[in-house]
Amino acid sequence: MTDEGRFPDGFLFGASVSAHQVEGNNTNSDWWWWEHLSSTPCYEPSGDACDFYHRFRDDIAMLAGFGLNTFRFGIEWARIEPAEGEFSLATLAHYRRILEACHEHGIVPIVTFHHFTLPRWLQEHGSFGYEGFPKLFERYCERAAVALGDLIAYACTLNEPQGLGSSGWLLGVNPPGHTDDRDGAQRAVDNLLEAHRLGAAAIRSRAGIPAGVTLALPDLQYEDGARPGSTSLELESRVSDWFLELARQDEFVGVQAYTRFRFGPEGPRSPGHDWSDTVRELEETDHTTQMGYEYYPQALGAAIRRAHRTCPGVPILVTENGIATAIDEKRIAYIDTALREVVACLADGIGVRGYLYWSLLDNFEWAFGYRPTFGLVAVERRTFTRHPRPSASWLGAVARSRMLSAVSQSA
Repeated sequence: MTDEGRFPDGFLFGASVSAHQVEGNNTNSDWWWWEHLSSTPCYEPSGDACDFYHRFRDDIAMLAGFGLNTFRFGIEWARIEPAEGEFSLATLAHYRRILEACHEHGIVPIVTFHHFTLPRWLQEHGSFGYEGFPKLFERYCERAAVALGDLIAYACTLNEPQGLGSSGWLLGVNPPGHTDDRDGAQRAVDNLLEAHRLGAAAIRSRAGIPAGVTLALPDLQYEDGARPGSTSLELESRVSDWFLELARQDEFVGVQAYTRFRFGPEGPRSPGHDWSDTVRELEETDHTTQMGYEYYPQALGAAIRRAHRTCPGVPILVTENGIATAIDEKRIAYIDTALREVVACLADGIGVRGYLYWSLLDNFEWAFGYRPTFGLVAVERRTFTRHPRPSASWLGAVARSRMLSAVSQSA
């Protein structure tokens, strides 16, 4: 950093999406099955999502038009390997066309190989708890890396794996929908750790590209008299530590943060810590987001510093950071504060290489459905018409100038 508020040459500014949340009609996945159960906790099914599967060219051109230079998107395992051992060349060609569109517009592509969803056939084997999961993931990563790797800049193996065991085996909000199964959750975590190790190695060996894991690292704060406990958030934080230990061997680590969670002597005291409450009813206030989280963009700085402490010298990408809000001025203010945290980390010599906002589009937010609006771009549910918000142009102006002070918060 040469001037206050200036980002270095080559810094990546962009936005992220995931395959299932935007593509639409991912009918062969475990989440499609989960969304349609009569007993599902999901507010609504994903359906056509944002029809990104067919509209990716326009969306990538739109992102580039804002002034952003990076796009993180996901490839869908359930489409690439629809039956065990049967790989779809047509689907791999489709994802190659998305990568080519990125390069045509000068966009750096970051690809997530796994973002929560599994093929149905793998779910029937036992999902992440299946003993064969790590080797199957390694094979999938190898096939995808061979087909696509020459066009990928960074490869993310697993998105937020630290929460998959608790969400699917303790809380019952993700497939396979188990609750209070600690043994099952631990099996899933052990398999996911091994899957990252094997998958990252396969991507490196077959494509020679940087590989890493992306982790949700909320800022957990303990007040005087509070003691660490065993809430799901705290359990996930411990799992993150295990993944951060593995990440010491990676070419980068992806950091994702949205809020803080405070703990007092009597336990959690921040809004949004109980998923069962927030899924049922979302309400935004001056101090909370549509997800029920506390408005606290400063959490990003804590997340970056935590990753740096555990993985000194490993480059950091902010692969997700954002806010679900109906008020775009609030979104701009949130991003501005979060980016100032990035600037402070850079000033302290921490190797942050990029910032990607979540999300490019209003999309399917898992059990919450389409109610939360994270997007820089609004999407009409019936027509799929895209409506860029002022925040998209604001972030693009920061990207072009590489200066925060040069862009008004009301731009």
